[in-house]
Amino acid sequence: MDVALAEARAAAARGEVPIGAVIVSPDGAIVAQAGNRTRELSDPTAHAEILAIRAACAAASSERLPGHDLYVTLEPCPMCAAAISFARIRRLYWGASDPKGGGVENGPRVFAHPTCHHAPELYGGLADQDAADLLRGFFTDRRS
Repeated sequence: MDVALAEARAAAARGEVPIGAVIVSPDGAIVAQAGNRTRELSDPTAHAEILAIRAACAAASSERLPGHDLYVTLEPCPMCAAAISFARIRRLYWGASDPKGGGVENGPRVFAHPTCHHAPELYGGLADQDAADLLRGFFTDRRS
């Protein structure tokens, strides 16, 4: 989660919402890491999770990542949760909860839906205070 938080800080430095993601292979190696780039790429799908999944899939030459774990600083939105399911991520770890835009423990709860193809093991609240503080600080600065 420390690497994901570093990616979130780098995203904030670029003027992006500070969210970072890391994908770890079954042997424990980091295979992809990313921070939000929606503004930079003018792409509403360029969330940290999506970018990390794309990079990990490219590295694996596969559209699926069985046995891989994803660490992300904020509860994934519904779009990212669906991508996590399609990629067959084994475990999802996230930091701060997102009552407004989350899609895992809040909102549509994508993995609990009966039509969900694959649901990863879920672990929320990892370094949640650090992730929440980073987001809170970013938005406080933007409003100032």
